[in-house]
Amino acid sequence: MNNRVIPPEVQVLGQSIMAMVGGMELLKSRAMKILAENGIPTLEPQGWYPMRNALTAIGSIEQKIGPVTMRAVGRKVPEHAKFPPEIRTLEEALSALNVAYQMNHRGQQSGNIGGYRFETAPHGGRMICDNPYPCNFDHGIIEALCERFRPKDAMWVRVEHAPLGCRQKGGLDCTYLISW
Repeated sequence: MNNRVIPPEVQVLGQSIMAMVGGMELLKSRAMKILAENGIPTLEPQGWYPMRNALTAIGSIEQKIGPVTMRAVGRKVPEHAKFPPEIRTLEEALSALNVAYQMNHRGQQSGNIGGYRFETAPHGGRMICDNPYPCNFDHGIIEALCERFRPKDAMWVRVEHAPLGCRQKGGLDCTYLISW
């Protein structure tokens, strides 16, 4: 995660946080314990929770349980979080990721919580993530969208973390190269 200062008024929608529990299927009680330890003792889908607490819980999951689990948590976000309903293609899904991010957060002004920016290219594109969530979390979200909306003429969709720039290594953003 990067060192972005999150204002205390920024909140995350409960159904988005539920991806943490969904991504830790065999460890649900541990996920709930980590949430409680970080100021989220109960979780209601329509409730709003401090983003700072959610980020601390996510960081704890990645540190205590590992990056593979964090990627699994990210893969559950599209199942749990609010997304625009009119998405039909992979390019639309990737382009709408920032809209979905904003739908699941409130209290932010002038982009102080970062976001997602998709730059399209023939048979792929680049996703630039400058939000405070971990790299593996974002990688999982992008992979899940690519699976769900894989173009019919593509056998696979590849998602790779670009070699340069990484929030985990002190960078301001992470870039994912997506091709199909």
